[in-house]
Amino acid sequence: MKPLLFALPGNEAMAAALCRAGGFEAGRWELRSFPDGESHVRFLSEVGGREVVLVCSLDRPDDKVVRLYLAAWVARELGAARVGLVAPYLAYMRQDARFHPGEGVTAKHFARLLSSAVDWLVTVDPHLHRIASLDQVYSIPARVVPAAPELARWIGARVPRPVLVGPDEESAQWVAEVAAVIGCPWITLRKDRHGDREVTVSVPQMGPWRVCTPVLVDDIASTGRTLVAAVARIRDAGMGTPVCVVVHPLFAGDAYQALLGAGVEKIIGTNTVAHPSGVIDMAEAICSAAGELLAAGAA
Repeated sequence: MKPLLFALPGNEAMAAALCRAGGFEAGRWELRSFPDGESHVRFLSEVGGREVVLVCSLDRPDDKVVRLYLAAWVARELGAARVGLVAPYLAYMRQDARFHPGEGVTAKHFARLLSSAVDWLVTVDPHLHRIASLDQVYSIPARVVPAAPELARWIGARVPRPVLVGPDEESAQWVAEVAAVIGCPWITLRKDRHGDREVTVSVPQMGPWRVCTPVLVDDIASTGRTLVAAVARIRDAGMGTPVCVVVHPLFAGDAYQALLGAGVEKIIGTNTVAHPSGVIDMAEAICSAAGELLAAGAA
């Protein structure tokens, strides 16, 4: 019997893609809010004894987490065999250290919350930096789906003579992985952040790659200010119009319009977040990773 798949609001397209990729049955349920704003969860499909999978990308997480938490626990209350979570974008991974007095390492606290509600987790390229792997903070089985193969396939098929450009030193891990698949050169820029929305970027010597098409590659585009600054420096260095490729196209506020206005040829993301730029499909790879966890639990 196939696992039942339930999409939280805004995740219907990803859930449909996962069902098309195979291995899941679309479940039926009702999610609504009471007049006072509290959430109501009602499963219309029988979940007793079934594997239940919730699909919820956790961009803008604070508006989603209560409903996700309740959905997981209602499924358990109704006798679900296990409850898994497909979170293509996993929030609260960047606060992975105490940067200022009085702060907390909220990545650990968020992980504790999700680990208490679901039995396993699949996500795409979480922001792992000072936390080296998800099992350092999550107490449940977790699989990380790499986006690099799909990004490389898209770039390799559509961009002539690419040189991959990471907008800062932290992006080196993603840029190097994508470049290795394509077999093309790559560099990273240096970023100095002066606040949430103020960034300066410096460019290394670009002479050898002036005939190449610059492709900015990053894991997360949130405020977009780092990418905007990188585009300006690439144009100042005399290179061509860059293509921007990101794993998670969050684009808060006016970030998308600001990046378009900076002078990029196009902006491409994966479909881990519902956004017009999200054209690189991760559903098949996610489906495969979820299948591994489901099989491991059934063994």
